[in-house]
Amino acid sequence: MGLTMCREDSGKYYTWRCFGPEDQRTQELWVDMSDIQHGQVRVHGILSNSYKQAVRVALSFDFPFYGHYLRQITIATGGFIFMGDIAHRMLTATQYIAPLMANFDPSFSKDSTVQYLDNGEVFVVQWERVRLQGKESEGAFTFQAALYKTGTITFSYRDIPLPFDVISSAEHPVTVGLSDAFMVTSPSAKSPDDQQRTIYEYHRVQVDTTKITSFSAVEFTALPTCLQHDSCELCLTSNLTSGCSWCNVLQRCSDGMDRHRQEWLDYACSDEVLLDIKDECLLTCHFNTCKSHYGFMKGYNYGGFIFKTDVKADSSTKSEGLANTGVIAGIAAALVLLLALILVALYINYHPTTASPLYLIQRRKNYWPSWKFQKQQPGYTEVEGEGHEKDSIVEAGPC
Repeated sequence: MGLTMCREDSGKYYTWRCFGPEDQRTQELWVDMSDIQHGQVRVHGILSNSYKQAVRVALSFDFPFYGHYLRQITIATGGFIFMGDIAHRMLTATQYIAPLMANFDPSFSKDSTVQYLDNGEVFVVQWERVRLQGKESEGAFTFQAALYKTGTITFSYRDIPLPFDVISSAEHPVTVGLSDAFMVTSPSAKSPDDQQRTIYEYHRVQVDTTKITSFSAVEFTALPTCLQHDSCELCLTSNLTSGCSWCNVLQRCSDGMDRHRQEWLDYACSDEVLLDIKDECLLTCHFNTCKSHYGFMKGYNYGGFIFKTDVKADSSTKSEGLANTGVIAGIAAALVLLLALILVALYINYHPTTASPLYLIQRRKNYWPSWKFQKQQPGYTEVEGEGHEKDSIVEAGPC
């Protein structure tokens, strides 16, 4: 009988399960790279003889990662795959698939290899007999990550000679899991002509490393996301997702937290959801039901007027006069709030060092958690072709 080591449900992007040595599923998830039926295996010469190197590889299929379809990934010597679009030296910070991110040095031994295969249905990367720098005599690690066309991700482990609590993170992060982030570009505080790019991690899956042993496995199943809906009606009514909003200008469904965040902000999609009365969506999303039923509709266009409401639909009926009074009161309150915000903004501009404005600025800056690439270990270098370095460093701007 199989033994399930852990079961976890993030409720957002992925569900995942861990399997132990006695689980039949562990053996099923392991991809035998020597079996020609799985496809042609490529042993990457540069990665197999390098330390802290990364190489970009094209996939033969579109792989869905957090709802985004990717066609290129970056394999790193340190036991992980970087999934970002823009390469930088701090690849370990976020946007990764990490079966066992650690300070591996494949160049130490001729027996160490980094190899991969792609058969159109699954892309597999295997780190075989790689050793930790500074602990080479402690043994060799063999493990793999498989990326399936369906969006499923699996981690499989053959040889794990050391427990994770003795693997040092002083020179390299140590983690098992998934992560994604979005990048926002804004004018630099130092020079208006310069642009600063800040990376914000919006979700991370961390697997309990005490569950990772020899002959264990982890299987991640991708959950539906707002990005998969291609119509307003599906976006607001689908039972598969929640918190979705439709942006008419972009013709996109989103909860505002994905790699398209910059566009979502540039087109003010987070401020208003505009629906024309002729839209098919409006026919199935009536006057007071959108927010209460589907949880994220911030506004709607009805008869040429844009309304915003936080009022939940109620089964009781009130008089038309009371409804009109409520609308007038709401408009008045909105005007008062707008005036107050203008006064606060003016106050901040003319009194930048007083306690209250500084507090507001700090709260605004800390609203999104962002990664500052400071006090980190020496970064990765991306190579291409015959091993030439690519100068593609991107540093995150201040929070």
